[in-house]
Amino acid sequence: EHHTGRLGKGQSQAGGESGSGPLLDQENEAEESVLVSVYVHLDFSDKTWPPAVSRTLALHAASASSAPRPLLTGLRLTTGEYMSCFEAQGFRWSLHKVVKVPLKATDVARLPDQLSISCATSPGFQLSCCIPSTNLVYTAAWSPGEGSRAFSFNASGSECFVLAVQRCPAADTTYTCDLQSPGVAPLRVPISITIIQDGDITCPEDSSVLTWNVTKAGHVAHAPCPESKRGTVRRLCRADGVWGPINSSCTDTRLLALFATAKLLQAGQGRPAEEVPQILAQLPGQAAEASSPSDLLILLSTMKYLANVVAKARIQLDHSALKNLLITTDKVLDMDTGSLWTLAQARKPWAGSTLLMAVETLVRSLRPQDQPFAFSLPNVLLQSQLFGPTFPADYSISFSTRPPLQAQIPGHSLAPLVRNGTQISITSLVLRKLDHLLPSNYGQGLEDSLYATPGLVLVISIMAGDRAFSQGEVIMDFGNTDGSPHCVFWDHSLFQGKGGWSKEGCQAQQAASASPTARCLCQHLTAFSVLMSPHAAPEEPALALLTQVGLGASILALLVCLGVYRLVWRVVVRNKVAYFRHAALLNMVLCLLAADTCFLGAPLLPPGPRSPLCLAAAFLCHFLYLATFFWMLAQALVLAHQLLFVFHQLPKHRVLPLMVLLGYLCPLGFAGVTLGLYLPQGQYLREGECWLDGKGGAFYTFVGPVLAIVGVNGLVLAMALLKLLRPSLSEGPPVEKRQALLGVIKALLILTPIFGLTWGLGLATLLEEVSTVPHYIFTILNTFQGVFILLFGCLMDRKVQEALCKHFCRAQAPNTTISLATNESYILEHSKGGSDTARKTDASA
Repeated sequence: EHHTGRLGKGQSQAGGESGSGPLLDQENEAEESVLVSVYVHLDFSDKTWPPAVSRTLALHAASASSAPRPLLTGLRLTTGEYMSCFEAQGFRWSLHKVVKVPLKATDVARLPDQLSISCATSPGFQLSCCIPSTNLVYTAAWSPGEGSRAFSFNASGSECFVLAVQRCPAADTTYTCDLQSPGVAPLRVPISITIIQDGDITCPEDSSVLTWNVTKAGHVAHAPCPESKRGTVRRLCRADGVWGPINSSCTDTRLLALFATAKLLQAGQGRPAEEVPQILAQLPGQAAEASSPSDLLILLSTMKYLANVVAKARIQLDHSALKNLLITTDKVLDMDTGSLWTLAQARKPWAGSTLLMAVETLVRSLRPQDQPFAFSLPNVLLQSQLFGPTFPADYSISFSTRPPLQAQIPGHSLAPLVRNGTQISITSLVLRKLDHLLPSNYGQGLEDSLYATPGLVLVISIMAGDRAFSQGEVIMDFGNTDGSPHCVFWDHSLFQGKGGWSKEGCQAQQAASASPTARCLCQHLTAFSVLMSPHAAPEEPALALLTQVGLGASILALLVCLGVYRLVWRVVVRNKVAYFRHAALLNMVLCLLAADTCFLGAPLLPPGPRSPLCLAAAFLCHFLYLATFFWMLAQALVLAHQLLFVFHQLPKHRVLPLMVLLGYLCPLGFAGVTLGLYLPQGQYLREGECWLDGKGGAFYTFVGPVLAIVGVNGLVLAMALLKLLRPSLSEGPPVEKRQALLGVIKALLILTPIFGLTWGLGLATLLEEVSTVPHYIFTILNTFQGVFILLFGCLMDRKVQEALCKHFCRAQAPNTTISLATNESYILEHSKGGSDTARKTDASA
């Protein structure tokens, strides 16, 4: 209905039925009159009064600021006669309406909604459809109804219509309960009946907890809920004739009543300031009696609706209402995980996020006169303080939890909030066990990893007057944590509103003390926690020192290696095989020298994606280390070709350009694509370092190629060892066997560092959770790689030794019994010797 009128000072009351409202036009003083337009939209399908009508509306006069506020009252709608009253400046306007609210299919409880029955053992059965008590008069008609008896009865606020089938149908049948009431549309509710035939697989009768009749495989059996509960209990009969687990949707009727009241409050009906504390007072008892996942989910939904009402109406709660909320939260967090939380999360995985948002909203609504306020329970700890225009330099709070928790807000973050004598309320809340109940959703930069949590969630909120502030610097210490910390907060907007952990605006800092304390600095206020990476490398000063010493020694060794090549290059590259080997080794030395130098100097640069020097250092380290490994791959492929094709010589003018393309162009492509792909997403640099981010995909563009090259080089090494062992150990005399074994050992010493096989130990550092031994072994073998290349790849070469001795001693080195040939020369000569022996054997045969 749409009624328009001009209300003036001193108007008399007027009223009208729906559809006959009068048009009022009384001219008084124009400046004191106001045009009122009321639109009433009656839509009762969801039993709620439209929110736009049911809240208080303020209509301001042109110049009468002291006029009383008009009041429009909404009603809770069920079937019946209603009157809506509008009052303003002495005027009263009434709207009468007869409302008929029809039932919906979800209001009807079918018991059962499907049934499988054996006519041989149970010739008859009963079907029922129950509806909640209503002012409408409903009748039920069953079809088919032949050979059956219908009756009804009232029980616990419901009216049930029962069909007693006395003769079992011959085939599967669908019975229909037709619910009819004058003036509303009829409602049809189907119930399926399946007949168990001879030979069908069935689940046997079970009366262990509830009575479950014989049921056909693949069907669901139903049982009624206990008294004071609403819903059904279901149990699936599996295809193999074995009963499945019991699934209960039974919900306490008193809890459902509280849920319905909270839902109506959110829709705009009722008196929130009075009813919200009343509902909160009943929630602790309901939480203590919750016995099914449905109870838990309805309880959480009730808390969510109350939080929405409090935030929308800006209601302030007294200390008793807040205590009831905290007691309820403590009981909910203490509920059995296996029987309640796990099953509830199977239906709604975001149930824990719903609890967190409700508690976050409600705890900051404590009225100022009840502060300071402190409350402590096993799973909930709260401290709220009120500060006037003058407050301490810094706000700090500590909680005696395990691990201990401290938080601090610097004074410069609070100073802008104090204006015109505004009081500031700071509430700190710690929730235990909640982090284990939140869904495992990780935002940008936290994906593809497993995390452990300390069991604590810290919620900090600031209220200045009636406004909530989300921006502010906060420093938190999560004590006695093991692993690599990631400071995070729960962002309710992630994953389509279901929530997830995010590290945006938070960063980990080194604690002042030497204890394993995770210190977090965040630039906003919300629910905080810390995620621990159990597989991260341990932060130990000895390991960092060993890395620096190893890199320094490798740099010196590689410089010496370059000096040696400067002296002996013309002597050692007189054939193609030696040229390919030493060319690859020289380029590998150059790349590794530049990479180690860049990596050693990177900590001296300012970290962060906004630092060009830091970005350049990370890119160069990525490119140069990859180039080192690709040159290792080039050398391994050349050796593999010589092992497989002994008498085929590689052309120098073709192989060398291919080696250059493989050694430099491929790693440059990997490094460039990684920079362009992950830098715009903020996943390129590791937090606080000039190296690739280990939590995103950038780090895997380095690890993936390295492990692939190590695998290929390992196969080439195995091939070389087989060539050395197979003919000599089976046919040669003892001296040759001993010489072959020494050659194998020498090949291992030479090829392992040159092929980068020690980097394969990096997998152990990722899989190891506790011991630091793999980290030390990995650091020693790889930071000293330059030293190993100098010793085994350069100085152990016979031609290099002869050239050095000739250069410094002016004399040839004496021959020895054990040849110091290079790995390629020894292996290839051995392969050729084995082939010649085979040909001689064939000829003699």
